[in-house]
Amino acid sequence: MKLGEFKNTQLELYYFQLRLGVAGMVVLAAFTLLLARFFYLQVVQHDYYQTKAEDNRISIVPIAPNRGNIFDRSGIVLARSFSAYTLEISPRLVPDIDATIKEMESVVEVRASDRSRFRRMLVEAKGANSLPIKTRLSDEEVARFAANRYRFPGVEINARLFRQYPHGVLASHVLGYVGRINDRDIERIEAEGVEANYKGSDQIGKTGLELSYERQLHGATGYAQVEVDAGGRGVRTLSRTAPIAGNNLVLTLDLRLQEVAADAFEGRRGALVAIEPDTGGVLAFVSQPGFDPNLFVDGIDPVSWELLNNSPDKPLNNRALTGIYPPGSTFKPYMALAALELGKRSPTQAIADPGYFIFGGHRFRDDKVGGHGTVDMYKSIVESCDTYYYVLANDMGIDAISRFMRHFGFGARTGIDLAGEATGVLPSQDWKKRRFRRPEQQKWYAGETISVGIGQGYNAYTPLQLAHAVSIIANGGVVYRPHIVNYIDNNRTGERTYIEREPLRTLPLKPQNLEFIRKAMVGVNIDGTGARAFAGAGYTSAGKTGTAQVIALKDNEKYVESRVQERHRDHALFIAFAPVESPKIALAVLVENAGYGARAAAPIARKVLDYYLLGKRAPKPADPATNATKDRKRESN
Repeated sequence: MKLGEFKNTQLELYYFQLRLGVAGMVVLAAFTLLLARFFYLQVVQHDYYQTKAEDNRISIVPIAPNRGNIFDRSGIVLARSFSAYTLEISPRLVPDIDATIKEMESVVEVRASDRSRFRRMLVEAKGANSLPIKTRLSDEEVARFAANRYRFPGVEINARLFRQYPHGVLASHVLGYVGRINDRDIERIEAEGVEANYKGSDQIGKTGLELSYERQLHGATGYAQVEVDAGGRGVRTLSRTAPIAGNNLVLTLDLRLQEVAADAFEGRRGALVAIEPDTGGVLAFVSQPGFDPNLFVDGIDPVSWELLNNSPDKPLNNRALTGIYPPGSTFKPYMALAALELGKRSPTQAIADPGYFIFGGHRFRDDKVGGHGTVDMYKSIVESCDTYYYVLANDMGIDAISRFMRHFGFGARTGIDLAGEATGVLPSQDWKKRRFRRPEQQKWYAGETISVGIGQGYNAYTPLQLAHAVSIIANGGVVYRPHIVNYIDNNRTGERTYIEREPLRTLPLKPQNLEFIRKAMVGVNIDGTGARAFAGAGYTSAGKTGTAQVIALKDNEKYVESRVQERHRDHALFIAFAPVESPKIALAVLVENAGYGARAAAPIARKVLDYYLLGKRAPKPADPATNATKDRKRESN
């Protein structure tokens, strides 16, 4: 062996040992770092990661509260909640929703309407954790899906609370409806600072009392600590804080009276509001046609929405609350009272009525050709003489009329406990300046005042305002705020919180003037325009008919109902209260495009008063199944 070869071997051995030492040091350093990391994670960060592990093991599940019930004044249930099973999809956990739904159809029937509703909710509630694909599952469907659940990750069966309106369309505009919480609702909830109380809830009041009393009806959300497995499914409940059910609402509404009033319209469009004068409690609140609020609970299907939204009869419009109409001759008793209070007329002061009033070259015609002859104030109300009020309005002036009518709530919200009330229009010079932009439009002309005197012109009020105004006359000038809820019933304590007990104010009216107007309104139903409708009534009532023009006629053009399209015909109105000696009910009736108030509106008022005062036609509302059948028949007519 050569000397050079021996030296090379020694060198290679040296380098090998060096590399081995370096590798050993690297391994030692790595293990040192690993041990240090273990120490850091398991000792230093022990508490933090233990909490994280517990968070993964334990899930905080919100429990939605049971929504409060709504009852009429006699304890009849108008709205209630019940529990049912729902098949729900978590969009974030299901990569191919269409494929999942298609596969699910082999286990549970999924209709086209279910898929359509689900797609719409995907758009409306983008941040939702889960959305229902099918609601109110039968026991058989629950069992079938439970056996196949392993095939559908991200799909669960949940118990949910559902709202039910047992009497369908009856009182639909009063109750309103609940619907799924959408982005706009979330914005409102967050603005009110109550988002925590809606965790786990998927429904909220949208209209009517369901919206106005949402806070009271909703209740308080509960929570459960649930141990979950690796797949996120609950294994056992560790602790539970029970939800607090929402409070119940007990209304002033009389459902039997509501049914009598709704049936009296016999399919015609219109509204009726009946008020208890000495409390302001609303006894009946009808807007015809109505709608079935049950359609909205699960999310209304496109076909039903199309029918409701595009119907020429506008069933979703709350005519009693938001519809504004000229009051017609129902305005005359207030004009007469204003004349007495302001000293513009005495009861015996009379005019000669030729059947028209000429002003500025324009002839304002009376409804009776040839006129009413000699007319004093009593006769002007009983026979509804237009000419008398043309002259009176011209003498009083628009601003004096406006100032007086404001005391009766015309042109102002009544403050009723329903959202969305319309203001109406009480015209004045100042109103016209604010209403129009161009200077030539802002000027008030004296001829416009004359039309206002008979409840035409710019006059426009809601049926609710008309009922409120006549209840003030019935109540001797004492003003109550109209309200539909009598009291809120606390589910836990049984405590009752009454909504309205004290009058707002008393109008400073002279008793003799008010008594004169009341007697004249009694004369309407005995000898005047309401006499036929109230012939043989077993009580004394006061009333006033009205006919409101829908389209303007050309000069000297005579209105002939048969020549006018149905929706351009005059509206029929009637206001009344009874019994006169001690009024228990005051009401306003409007029938759209029905012509004369005496012919169309007064008979409806008679039926309502007969039932309420004499008990005529007093059947109990049928059970929910019967009502559902009736609702379907009404909708098909």
